[in-house]
Amino acid sequence: MTRMLLTYQPPYDWQWMTTFLGVRALQGVEQQDGEYYQRTLAVMHNGERLTGWLRLRPLPEQHGVELEVSASLSPVTEKVAAQVRRLLDLDAQPMLIAGGLGTLAENAVGLRLPGCINRFELTVRAILGQLVSVKMAATLATRLTEKWGDPVCTPFVALTHLFPSAATIGQLTVDDLRGIGVQGKRAACLINLAQAVEEGRLPLDDITDVQDGIKQLLAMPGIGNWTASYIAMRAWSAPDVFLGGDYLIKQRFPGMTPAKIARYAEIWKPWRTYATLHLWFNHDWQPDTP
Repeated sequence: MTRMLLTYQPPYDWQWMTTFLGVRALQGVEQQDGEYYQRTLAVMHNGERLTGWLRLRPLPEQHGVELEVSASLSPVTEKVAAQVRRLLDLDAQPMLIAGGLGTLAENAVGLRLPGCINRFELTVRAILGQLVSVKMAATLATRLTEKWGDPVCTPFVALTHLFPSAATIGQLTVDDLRGIGVQGKRAACLINLAQAVEEGRLPLDDITDVQDGIKQLLAMPGIGNWTASYIAMRAWSAPDVFLGGDYLIKQRFPGMTPAKIARYAEIWKPWRTYATLHLWFNHDWQPDTP
């Protein structure tokens, strides 16, 4: 096992982040256990798929995160550390972002953008989560993992499986996925997505232009604007995506049309992703009326 300290620039709202990850934890793959977050993962290395686990806990007094990585992943420790930095948004500059958001962020400067460890997993879970509750999305992802995820050995009782690979999901049928409660069109979308990733037509790990990545997602049947934008936020850590069509966001701007909301949001450039997060969780905020 390797242990290291990953540092960040304070402030950091750890309670918010651990709650966010804990509520969405995928049974068998992830666990929020007290101050520790732990999960299984697979990482490609020289054409070989290495599997194992990571465990982390915040050390706020050191402005850092203690990360433990299983010995099985020792050749890719630096890669895993980079994935954790993305998951926890450790490279963000909170004071700079808060300055750009003004009054919207003044009560929660430490809010960070939850990223992901595995971009394919995040994309699948975003599609499973369309038009259902957070709890139901987690339930569907758990069923998917229990049925088609590879078992993995870890020292943690709760961590038993790897999330299914693109190759595995790409070989499923619509009826397979219907059998675990996934609606037909969504099942077809997931299989199509997995095949595109496996064949290299949708390089989720190599997207450098976020807008181009969103276009590639939108070109896939079954992926709409909200889902593509949400994936861009969390998979590619895009700092300036605004979910203006989101139901809760629209509630924050009573009486305003989507076009008017989008125009208003321009005051938060280039941090509109963070503006979206603050609008979701800042129930008292109200827009300035001209």
